[in-house]
Amino acid sequence: MDIDDTLLDEKARRTRDLLASFYSPIPSASSNNPFSKHISPDDINSSSFQPDQYMKIMARKSNLEGLLQKHVEMVAEIKNLDTDLQMLVYENYNKFICATDTIKRMKSNILGMEENMEQLLEKIMSVQSRSDSVNTSLCENREHIEKMHRTCNLLRKVQFIYDLPDRLGKCIKSEAYADAVRFYTGSMPIFKAYGDSSFQDCKRASEEAIAIIVKNLQGKVFSDSESMQVRAEAAVLLKQLNFPVDYLKTKLLEKLELSLTDVQIIPEVIKNEYPSVHEAAINEFVEALRAFRVIFPDSEKQLVKLAQDLLTKYFVIVEAYVMTRICSEDLLGVLRVIWNDVLRLVEVLEDISLSNNSLEATKNAVKLYIRSAFFHLMQDISDHLLKVLKRGGAEEYSLEVALDASIKAVYDGGRNVLLDIHKILDDNLEIVDKLRELIIDWVQQGYQNFFRELEVQFLSFLVRNNSSATQSHGLEGAQGDKAFPRLALVLAQLSAFIGQTAIPKITEDLAASFCRGSAGGYDYVLSFVPGVISQKFRAAGEKFLQLYINMRTQRISLLLKKRFATPNWVKHKEPREVHMCVDLFLQELKITGNEVKQILPQDLTKHRRADSNGSSASSRSNSFREEKEKLSRSNIQKGRSQQLLETHLAKLFKQKVEIFTKVEYTQESVVMTIVKLCLKSLQEYARLQTFNRSGFQQIQLDIQFLRTPLKEIVEDEAAMDFLLDEVIVAAVERCLDPIPLELPILDRLIQAKLAQHKEFDLISP
Repeated sequence: MDIDDTLLDEKARRTRDLLASFYSPIPSASSNNPFSKHISPDDINSSSFQPDQYMKIMARKSNLEGLLQKHVEMVAEIKNLDTDLQMLVYENYNKFICATDTIKRMKSNILGMEENMEQLLEKIMSVQSRSDSVNTSLCENREHIEKMHRTCNLLRKVQFIYDLPDRLGKCIKSEAYADAVRFYTGSMPIFKAYGDSSFQDCKRASEEAIAIIVKNLQGKVFSDSESMQVRAEAAVLLKQLNFPVDYLKTKLLEKLELSLTDVQIIPEVIKNEYPSVHEAAINEFVEALRAFRVIFPDSEKQLVKLAQDLLTKYFVIVEAYVMTRICSEDLLGVLRVIWNDVLRLVEVLEDISLSNNSLEATKNAVKLYIRSAFFHLMQDISDHLLKVLKRGGAEEYSLEVALDASIKAVYDGGRNVLLDIHKILDDNLEIVDKLRELIIDWVQQGYQNFFRELEVQFLSFLVRNNSSATQSHGLEGAQGDKAFPRLALVLAQLSAFIGQTAIPKITEDLAASFCRGSAGGYDYVLSFVPGVISQKFRAAGEKFLQLYINMRTQRISLLLKKRFATPNWVKHKEPREVHMCVDLFLQELKITGNEVKQILPQDLTKHRRADSNGSSASSRSNSFREEKEKLSRSNIQKGRSQQLLETHLAKLFKQKVEIFTKVEYTQESVVMTIVKLCLKSLQEYARLQTFNRSGFQQIQLDIQFLRTPLKEIVEDEAAMDFLLDEVIVAAVERCLDPIPLELPILDRLIQAKLAQHKEFDLISP
């Protein structure tokens, strides 16, 4: 295709050159070409073409087939050129025939035109002669009429001058001050020329009337009851009367500044009839600015400053308004009213800085609104959580309700914030559309800051509890802060929900509605980093869960400590029943169980008392207890060192049981951990005391009774039995005469206590 196009272009160029050379008046146009000396003599289209040299070159460069091909091409070109020349001649022949016919028609049409032109010239000369005769006859009368007309006009002006004082008086009565000023300024040239002679009285009377008019106009300018438009018109009339304009400008500008108080914006009533009232006030203010600028063209800076003060007052009100709990429709309604006012002011003052400053103020207002939305969301979450701290416990506000309300506030409240802010992006308000990219950044950064501050808010409860715990040194102080463990448990589960569920879903919503591509020439990076925040909340949840366990354990440990510190164990009497401290211990565990059931799920992967290892460990523990009791009864007469040696040897052959394991977010794990810690504390308290036989038997009775209700509470019976045995061992080691109770007596006391518990329903889980 490229070769064919090249051949066609070459052919067209050659045809054009041939036609130009054929019709050119100069035989050889190329002879005048300054570059003709550079044309090759073998160029077949040039005037200096040499056939012999061309044939030599063709014979040297081409073979026989090439020469034959060239011959065929040249024959075809010659035929085409002949055809083109023939067509060109035919076309020119037709044009020549048409031109000949046209010339003939022109000659036939022009033949009678010369006679008509001569007749027309004769008629024009006749009209001219008659016009000259008429002008000659009417010349004297015309001059007389013109003289009388000038005299009439002069008399009319004189009459107007004499009637001017009366006209001005009528204008004063009808308050037509514009007509009065027009009449007086029109008469000023005559007064300047003849005011001291012929029209002296008229001039004096007119000046007295004008003085009254000036006074009345000043009153209108400085009157508070008059509108700004009326004041501006009065100022224009005073300016036409050469009244000092600087004084007028200062006074009128002061009035204009005072009128700013009438132009107000009340966001709370923006949806009612308020827009019509505001519309009337801003229209009057804008018209006053327009009139003021017409009267005083050099007052642009003062007017711009005045308009800027008005907009500043607007946005101060808006910033205070967005700090309240409002929705995006309320904010958009206020911004739409303000932006319409800005466009009117810019149209009048022609200053782009007003719109730029308004855009900056709108940016601050929208950013403050987004920050306020997240603040109110955090306040809602805190309100639901703080209800847990109310005195009265679960009867007034259950933990399950508090957790559900907090989760709803975090997730649904967060999504509602996103939907509300997205309405701002969907609106077609011009000033908001310019902030689209910034709003997306503010929302993502706002969520980042929101979760950071929420974590700090959660941890502040931890700090508050630690400070209160350090100030409370006894049981009464711990009871005063009994609501804090409930709050720590709710915070633990809420933090886990935020880290595992809420943040991933909110991240999806942000990616769907508040994400953009590249900006500023670089790849856009999300301001919201979900991975880091999720990790922080998961860690915070573990801290709160451990805090709950520590507080519950500390409370029970205080009970146990008081139990061991109060009596004199060396002089203890024979046991008659299970001690009251055991009831308090079980009550605290019941309270803990009820709390975790409201918040934490059950561990469905574990089954109590169904694990083979646990059963084996429990059977071994039971066999160990039976052997230990038999050992105690049969070896009463043995030495104390012999008994301790046998006890330690028995512990060596007992299966190893893990006491402290990782706490999971399940009911069983939390309760088991608290029981382990409490029993471990019980063991340590036993090691600090010295028991007589009766004291040791009281500990034996209490521990043996605990085995039955604790089996209904904990999941790891092996660990529980191990820790209870450790308490017995510690009591044996610290007993002066470690002789246990007889089994019938022990069973009778335990059964009596169990019957009492069943009666009062104290051991139900």
